[in-house]
Amino acid sequence: MLRILYSSIFKEHKPLDYHPENPNRLDFAIEGLKAKNLWQNVVKPNPANIEEILEVHFENYVERIRKASQMGFHYIDPDTYVCEKTWNAAIYAFGAAREAALMALEEKGIYLALVRPPGHHAGKSGRAFYASTLGFCIFNNIAGAAKLLESLEGNALIIDFDVHHGNGTQEIFWNDANVVHIDLHERDIYPWSGYEWEVGGKDAEGTKINIPMTSYSGDDDYMYAWKEIVMPIVDVIKPKVILISAGFDAFKGDGLATIQLTEEFYRFAGASLSGYSLSVVLEGGYGIGLEKGLPAFVEGYIKGETGKEIIMPSYETLKVVGKVKEILREWWEI
Repeated sequence: MLRILYSSIFKEHKPLDYHPENPNRLDFAIEGLKAKNLWQNVVKPNPANIEEILEVHFENYVERIRKASQMGFHYIDPDTYVCEKTWNAAIYAFGAAREAALMALEEKGIYLALVRPPGHHAGKSGRAFYASTLGFCIFNNIAGAAKLLESLEGNALIIDFDVHHGNGTQEIFWNDANVVHIDLHERDIYPWSGYEWEVGGKDAEGTKINIPMTSYSGDDDYMYAWKEIVMPIVDVIKPKVILISAGFDAFKGDGLATIQLTEEFYRFAGASLSGYSLSVVLEGGYGIGLEKGLPAFVEGYIKGETGKEIIMPSYETLKVVGKVKEILREWWEI
């Protein structure tokens, strides 16, 4: 089962002049899906209500966004803009993520919330951890989905493979042992968090799992980390639904980082999760990553063929994975 939650409302959040986070991103994604005959079962999502958003964000932050939107186009920080339609797009994006999680719970399949503005950098009151900005994000959509699953199932699992660390998601669930958050990202770039030793608050240690990959890591490096850390944890938890913070900006040439992934990794990742029901929420990806990486992930899930048998990671990746496993040994048998 493939279902796509999408609305033209998501294109109404837009800048006055060039900004990497713009409505054309969705065109790249849609054209890429169409090219693989994956643009199907498209449904319009429903907006979230304020009470649902307040499960994730503080009221003063939510009101700040509402009032900022009413003021028309302007920057709320050096990276992040709002316009008159931002509020509407953001509540629909938050609602779509929750709806995708509910659908995934009801019937096994892949449910893609093709939304913007993105969300994983947004913390409870906006900027999170060490970040200087919101990093293009407004409301934390994946966190809304996780809160819903937690209320229904008692727990939730998030995997974030955006090239940037999901610092907002980590902050929101830092002290929540019921939400396991695995984050695979490039080391030492924005938002300057997500290091191996960030494992969760006092009552949730071991539930926040960070895999900071070195610059210029490629498919084999990511596949090795995925096989050695991500999948063993998934297979221990065996969740009914896996929430995916799906950024495709680690694709080679996408523009905002140095990681060199191709369709090979995304197809592998999708295929490796084909035994589970997925709620996939769009984060980053600004061009070729959306056009090539997104459909590869969906296609991998549907076909279930991981492909490559022999994986040859770099020495740097072996060190990173070894360090993460050593830290996690206190809580996980991997």
